[in-house]
Amino acid sequence: MDMKKFILLTAVLTLLASCGSGDRGELVGVKGKKWHPEKPYGMELVPGGAFIMGKADDDLAGIHDAPSKTVTVRSFYMDATEITNSEYRQFVNWVRDSTIRTKLAILADEIGETPGNGGIGEFAFRDADPENMTVYEKYMYDNYSGLGPTGYEGRKLNKDIDLIFDTEDYPDEYYAEVMDTMYIPLEESYNGQRTWDVTKFKFQYSYMDIEKAAKDRSLKRKDVIVKEEVEIYPDTTTWIRDFAYSYNEPMHNDYFWHDAYGDYPVVGVSWTQAKAFCQWRTMNKNAYQKDRKAAFVNSFRLPSEAEWEYAARGGLQAATYPWGGPYTKNDRGCFMANFKPLRGDYAADQALYTVEAKSYEPNDFNLYNMAGNVSEWVSASYDPSSYEYVSTINPSVNDVNNQRKVVRGGSWKDVAYYLAVSSRDYEYADSARSYIGFRTVQDYMGTEVTKNAKNR
Repeated sequence: MDMKKFILLTAVLTLLASCGSGDRGELVGVKGKKWHPEKPYGMELVPGGAFIMGKADDDLAGIHDAPSKTVTVRSFYMDATEITNSEYRQFVNWVRDSTIRTKLAILADEIGETPGNGGIGEFAFRDADPENMTVYEKYMYDNYSGLGPTGYEGRKLNKDIDLIFDTEDYPDEYYAEVMDTMYIPLEESYNGQRTWDVTKFKFQYSYMDIEKAAKDRSLKRKDVIVKEEVEIYPDTTTWIRDFAYSYNEPMHNDYFWHDAYGDYPVVGVSWTQAKAFCQWRTMNKNAYQKDRKAAFVNSFRLPSEAEWEYAARGGLQAATYPWGGPYTKNDRGCFMANFKPLRGDYAADQALYTVEAKSYEPNDFNLYNMAGNVSEWVSASYDPSSYEYVSTINPSVNDVNNQRKVVRGGSWKDVAYYLAVSSRDYEYADSARSYIGFRTVQDYMGTEVTKNAKNR
């Protein structure tokens, strides 16, 4: 090859290489996918901004607990309503079904049953059939199977086959054996009915303690990974325990599971259980995102105390209640929320206990029942002096050593004072009450609120 042809060939190859990269040697950044904010189902966008947080000067008692302070919060999405019984039952059912599937798969593995026999083998781990394993699944199985307390961590369940709950349709005795462990013992049942042993409904998750990692840079990653296991079934006995010498058995028996109360706010859920729900909701959504090869969403979480108050005010400054004015009645004489008015006349607001989550008029952020109905857990530890030392930008105080967690908004059994957007109260993280529920938030991606984000 002569020199001219060599130079020409080199020039062509250089041109092709340049065209292939498309950057012409310039610093153009990594080209990612186009990002379109998507409003999560059932949530409303709360545009960030500044507001005066805390009590007005005329509340001489409350101002010591919540002195006024100007703070700024970033944009976020918030559930339009409190989490309902129906929504929380989705969580409970997922945990129950996952527990059953895990038990079935473990027993199938122990007795050597695989898909194809029509029995418990149909529920075996996906890697029980090597022919259907991907290269990655085979690698993970060969290198990591047998790890963890049970030896089955990381193995995939077969969720393509439906669980069988009708005892007449159980496929074999092994399936019946597993299902029997999920119900209360026969000797503890009555009236011929066996019910689920809800103590078996445990949700396991892990997260990184970022604050701990930030404070001590010498820690290794494994030192800041926190693992939790939470019994997630609501404590229905709160309806009895919270009110001595009061007939509330119907609420204990029916409120959580009966379809008549499906759209009512879930109660009897501790702060710890509410946090577990947020973890599950994030995992459940991102599993769907993964299947459709879409970007993962931000974590769902409990709101900070500042976010909750900012959202409750609905963009109104110095308002006593979410609807603005200092009164609990509108101009037609109707109560604006579900609480205990008129010296204890519970029924004066048309409700004795809770009402449906989408009741009364929403505030200007389109959020329902930010005052009354049920008090709401927030991601904050109660400290009467916290307003004095928190940051003025996205203030948040959640001390893992302080188990007194803030609840906001007042409930169906509270007087009007606790309905005020600035009023604070607390309960212990492991406690459940018949008047405390929660709603979740999700960070808005980006710094500017766009029309696209509002309408999608």
